[in-house]
Amino acid sequence: MKRIIRLTILVVSMGMAWEAHGQQNIQFTQYIFNSMSVNPAYTGYKEEWFGQLGLRGQWVGLEGAPQTGLLSIDGIADPITKRHGVGLQLTADNLGPQSATSMYANYAFRLRLNEEDTQRLSFGIGAGATQYSLDGTVLDPIEGSDQIVPTGKISSWIPDLRFGVYYYNPKWYAGVSVMDMLSGDQTNNIFRWDNTTTDNIRRKRHLYVIGGALFDLSPGLKLRPSLLVKEDFKGPTSLDLNAMFIFGDRFWLGGGWRTGVTVFEREYNRISGNSLSGRNSFSAVTQIYVTEALRIGYSYDHIISRLSNVRNGSHEVTLGVTFGSKAQRILSPRFF
Repeated sequence: MKRIIRLTILVVSMGMAWEAHGQQNIQFTQYIFNSMSVNPAYTGYKEEWFGQLGLRGQWVGLEGAPQTGLLSIDGIADPITKRHGVGLQLTADNLGPQSATSMYANYAFRLRLNEEDTQRLSFGIGAGATQYSLDGTVLDPIEGSDQIVPTGKISSWIPDLRFGVYYYNPKWYAGVSVMDMLSGDQTNNIFRWDNTTTDNIRRKRHLYVIGGALFDLSPGLKLRPSLLVKEDFKGPTSLDLNAMFIFGDRFWLGGGWRTGVTVFEREYNRISGNSLSGRNSFSAVTQIYVTEALRIGYSYDHIISRLSNVRNGSHEVTLGVTFGSKAQRILSPRFF
């Protein structure tokens, strides 16, 4: 019984890497400011060199809660035709005893669809690797010789691919992507630390669908609604709905709603009849352009599910910088 309890604790600690609604991939509320994190075809969309740093502290007040950092840079390799977008993305994610550090190189081929060059269709691919680590000393087992947990820190590198399609015009955009195409392979386990125990904590394949629009409400005021659908084919489908008001093209203010929705029948529904779709949160989001080249974003996610009594909300801060001389940058702002 003790071994069953310890094994359950280990599995739960790994399973907490899942964002609410069973989604396992890293979650950023401010993906709306830079969608390269969810779709490699977005690479080069801004048609200028853009770097972003994002820091997220999730479930504040809970020991071992997820802490995530993201550093990315992307732009266009050919400033005249603007057909080739290139980018690099680094991510570090820590959750209790486990961590995942990844690096991806992205490329997007951008097709020009009209003479005015206001519409583009992009096909993107990302290639990289993730180092998964598990520190057995953090688990603090009751028995030091317990073979259920590793005696020290173990790690493994896993290569990966991601693919996406992205379309935009001045009024709306849409995209679809598949992430963790290789990481979801179950033929090999990441870790084996004794003769009887194997565990796989690699991420599952995810399907992302994004879309949004831009409405002119009055001179100097715009409304930018958007959505993000995340599907891992295991837990409930996750839906993010956001709306941002844009004042004078410099100050963004809005919020979002994240919830699980039942689209497909899952195995846990058939076995227990339970539903996880009621777990959700809402967020407040803001972004301000300090200068034409520097922007700062902040968001707070407030949990309103039954889990709110054991964890607090999540804070996220982003810093974005546009590179290059003013003459090299585009004249019209990018709202997607």
